[in-house]
Amino acid sequence: MKKKATVKISKIIVLIVAFLFVAAIGKLSYVVLSNKVDGINLQQKAASISTVTKTLYANRGNIYDINGDELATTVNAYTVIAYLSESRTTDINEPRHVVDKENTAKELAPLLNMSEERILELLNKDAYQVELGPGGRGITEVLKSAIEKLELPGIDFISDSKKRYYSNSSFASYIVGYAKENEEGKLVGELGIEGYYDDILSGTNGYTKYLKYTSSNYKIPNTPEETVEAVDGSDIYLTIDSSIQLIAEKAVKTYQDDYNTDWAIFTVMDAKTGAIVASATTPNFNPNDTNTITSYMNPLVSYQYEPGSVMKIFSFASAIEEGLYDGDEIYKSGSIQVDSQTIISDSDTTWGEITFDTGFAYSSNVAATTLAFRLLESGDKKLPDYYDDLGFGKKTGIELSNEVSGDMDVIYKSELANSSFGQGISVTPIQMLQALSSMTNDGNVIKPYIVDKIVDSYGNIEYVGKRTVVKNVYSSKTVEKMHELMHKMVYEGLVKFWQVDGVSLMGKTGTAQIASPNGGYLTGEYDTIKSFAGIFPEDDPKYIVYVAARKFEGLSSKFANVITTAISEIAKYAKITDVTTKDDLSKVVNIENYLSKETDIVISMLENKQIDLVVIGDGKYIINQYPSKNNSLVVGNKLFLVTNSTNIIMPDVTSWSLNEIKTFCSLINLKLEYSGYGYVKSQSINKDTVIDLDNMVLNVILE
Repeated sequence: MKKKATVKISKIIVLIVAFLFVAAIGKLSYVVLSNKVDGINLQQKAASISTVTKTLYANRGNIYDINGDELATTVNAYTVIAYLSESRTTDINEPRHVVDKENTAKELAPLLNMSEERILELLNKDAYQVELGPGGRGITEVLKSAIEKLELPGIDFISDSKKRYYSNSSFASYIVGYAKENEEGKLVGELGIEGYYDDILSGTNGYTKYLKYTSSNYKIPNTPEETVEAVDGSDIYLTIDSSIQLIAEKAVKTYQDDYNTDWAIFTVMDAKTGAIVASATTPNFNPNDTNTITSYMNPLVSYQYEPGSVMKIFSFASAIEEGLYDGDEIYKSGSIQVDSQTIISDSDTTWGEITFDTGFAYSSNVAATTLAFRLLESGDKKLPDYYDDLGFGKKTGIELSNEVSGDMDVIYKSELANSSFGQGISVTPIQMLQALSSMTNDGNVIKPYIVDKIVDSYGNIEYVGKRTVVKNVYSSKTVEKMHELMHKMVYEGLVKFWQVDGVSLMGKTGTAQIASPNGGYLTGEYDTIKSFAGIFPEDDPKYIVYVAARKFEGLSSKFANVITTAISEIAKYAKITDVTTKDDLSKVVNIENYLSKETDIVISMLENKQIDLVVIGDGKYIINQYPSKNNSLVVGNKLFLVTNSTNIIMPDVTSWSLNEIKTFCSLINLKLEYSGYGYVKSQSINKDTVIDLDNMVLNVILE
């Protein structure tokens, strides 16, 4: 049997371990109880170290149109400063302070939107440097570049923030909306897409955490660091086509400038999908300058009003759907007794006995009322039921803020009669477009939408807009009959000024009284809301157009002319009007995308195309064009090219058409006044004059 081994521990080792333990306890006690260790004040040392959290800001996403053209982006913002001290200048041949204060004020005033007197007051201060505010604060790269070109001694810039920039100014302003810095320096979206999708556009800020001494801005070496990267905002592509939008913008500007309308809206929707292709309004605003906003209501979704006789499309269609309509049936027009106190009359009481088909073409209130009463008495569904199915009286859900639902309360018989021709009820433009989609989709109501796709910062497509069927309301047979009636309104109605050369159009007009805030209706000569719903081309509808204007001060023919001109331009752009003969084809030039290309190269490309080239400005690059890409231009017609220059020289515009003048002025934001008809005979701004866009107005006489 083996003996167990015995391990003996030396007393010396035990003493050493015990000594070290006591020493450690002593040192720890000293550290705890003493303010200083090795001559270092520990409390002060700890207090001098802090944890820093630095925000990593996400970049806000851009907004584009359907073709990828930029509508909103984020740029550096600058403040203009002026150095006043002569001490900055060491070489009199290269001054680094403001030398000629009067000339500096004169040159900067129009660019900064400030008076010469105010700038001169700032330049005369006894200071080393001054900020030229308010106009010189938060300026964009574009304006900075324009100021730099003046080469003014002593004028400089400091980068102070990020700013949202809208390259097309007031273009589709209520659709795009705007974003501006809040008190924390963050860009926050308001109105339109900027407001509705603020979270998606904003992205998510990241952060970095690290230790540093309070006496320094630098990280303490070899200490841990925590970083969460920022995620930039997503880009949003709208269904807006900038070429069609420009046509719509010109139309509403004509209503405002020539006919003094309170407001007007011109919207174009894809007839099959519900995509909003264009939506222009007046008044509008410049999102680069929020001081130009006079209303925060987007007319497309926030204005509600009595629509007038455009509603006859749906009162007639509903009667047809219920089998209560015979277009050849004769009825007596003129007036109809509704109740003991209400008589409904036609605009003309002399038509006599006419067919219901003719009644639609003539826009007879008596016909619409008669059909509404038939639905009330005999139909399985009443007219208000159809209005509800079409989406009236409730929001469409389009991707825009502040949408209202309108008012479809119909209780009494007199209210039912009025509703059949669009009085006593209220709708929004977007509701009207949604309901009209039933006329281009075999009776299916299609939800309108305005976002084509959303793309995240990594290039992944997060969302794609698409056609959405809300409800089937009418049969194909009913729709076919309504196409026939809407065709008759354009081609066999009381007037012929709704016809468009080369485009088969069907539609319906509306003229509604304006409700008075004191009850009843306003009674002035122009106290109406004129409207038009159009669909083209007839055989295979591509677009639905809805236009409305409040207090239009002009003849109905003038109201129509603006719309038919716009429809003609849209049809040409979309190649709906076909060129069929070989001779015709030889006279057509296909327009390409010239944006961002060098001006000289583009001019060289087009010099043998036999088109009238109008180059605006003397910049190196093309930043805008009209017509845009994928359009066709007949030989001899004008192609406008806008360059990246603020130095715009007035061309000789004699013999130009009114549309050409309007296009030119719209592209450069030049105020236009004109008189007469035909072609330009004289112009107020002489040829070769440098145009001052802030202070000049172009007056032309046409004959």
